[in-house]
Amino acid sequence: MAAAGGEEPGPEAAGGGEELELTPAQLIRSLEQAWLNEKFAPELLESKAEIVECVVEQLDHMESNLKRAKAGDLKVSVHRMEIERIRYVLSSYLRCRLVKIEKFFPHVLEKEKSRAEGEPSILSPEEFAFAKEYMANTETYLKNVALKHMPPNLQKVSLLKSVPKPNLDSFVFLRVLERQENILVEPETDEQREYTIDLEEGSQHLIRYKTIAPLVASGAVQLI
Repeated sequence: MAAAGGEEPGPEAAGGGEELELTPAQLIRSLEQAWLNEKFAPELLESKAEIVECVVEQLDHMESNLKRAKAGDLKVSVHRMEIERIRYVLSSYLRCRLVKIEKFFPHVLEKEKSRAEGEPSILSPEEFAFAKEYMANTETYLKNVALKHMPPNLQKVSLLKSVPKPNLDSFVFLRVLERQENILVEPETDEQREYTIDLEEGSQHLIRYKTIAPLVASGAVQLI
């Protein structure tokens, strides 16, 4: 489980039963990576609730340090700007996730419902509660405004069928963080065949999202 605090807060990110200690700078980079991936991915990605929690703790720690700093110290202005930058990234990340939840809520809840035991959740507890409430409110609104005025055989609607799914066939830009070999690429036309490519570390590509979605989840590539 991740945690932050103290003079040199070092969160621990859980993954596969192992704990990885991060410096404050690494924590902020993890947040920025999660933010960019969420911003450019067409689907809702795995929740990074532990990173969010640690960043909030880190911000509180930085605020406390500023209060103890001498008035007029130039470092105070610089640190204040960094705090505001981090707050912006954090807020933008959370807003982006809420927008996707509102846009794809039936599919998000269905995916959460059907995930295997031990598989990472795509929703934090707060996001899950929000998604359920949003779906309930949408169903109530549709019933009161339209469905109850229709013939009985038309008074039911499947939100899973009515709400569009995320477009996993959309193309995204990415930067390769870890070299990958034999990535299977689907053909663009019926005349083409499937083929494989190697992704060299540091290279940038424009590619169909669903081809590299597992690499985004594993952190091997960064959406840009």
